[in-house]
Amino acid sequence: MGCGKKDDVQGVSRGNCVCEVVRAIKDIQDAAEDVCECPSNCFQEPLGSLIKPGKRQRVDTRVFVLKTADGSPFHAFFRHDECACVSIFFRVEEIFDNCCATLRVIKPVQNGEAVDLTHGSCIDLSKICQVEGFRSTNDCITVDLSCFCAIQCVADVDLNICED
Repeated sequence: MGCGKKDDVQGVSRGNCVCEVVRAIKDIQDAAEDVCECPSNCFQEPLGSLIKPGKRQRVDTRVFVLKTADGSPFHAFFRHDECACVSIFFRVEEIFDNCCATLRVIKPVQNGEAVDLTHGSCIDLSKICQVEGFRSTNDCITVDLSCFCAIQCVADVDLNICED
């Protein structure tokens, strides 16, 4: 029931587009092989297509942001040193029960340090411009993807997630 819409005009249940995009991102991450230059789009394959044209590198993650019904970015906490920090950036780890997913919280960084995206108890969207890169965290969250109205793919990066 994403964005308060369960059925179409004829009363037939329809799939959730956010769920389908996250499922596609998972498939692309799982099939990560070579990097090629392609236009920016969540469905672009292979993983690495969101990198600037001409810049080839190894990647294992498509970082994305989920948006709620009111258009605000969904957020989750991650542990950082002695404080809890907030991020709006995620990596899909697992999809199950049709439209549920386990997402890894991705730490936004600037000059190697975590970027505090908050101002008081709210997400400060102007601080997102400070983000220069991303780091993996050990924090995950399980979500019902049908609760989101939009997804925006941000970057393809190498977080050394799949290192043996």
